[in-house]
Amino acid sequence: MISAGVDSKDLAKRGESLIRHSTNRYLTTVKIAFRAKQRRFDDFDGLLEESSVKPVHRAIVELSDEQDQPDLLPG
Repeated sequence: MISAGVDSKDLAKRGESLIRHSTNRYLTTVKIAFRAKQRRFDDFDGLLEESSVKPVHRAIVELSDEQDQPDLLPG
């Protein structure tokens, strides 16, 4: 899913895409922050093996993937 090094240009494009496709920029920013906080605690609990990627970067990539590929979401 996420390589050890996240390309900064790709990350910026993903973040811009999230904001551009959102109806409320503030809520999108809060969603990214909340997801990053969850990932940070997952790292502390040892649930994630990819601790070299910062939680905010991981959150942006995950939310971008969910936006671009909604058919992969359960339910």
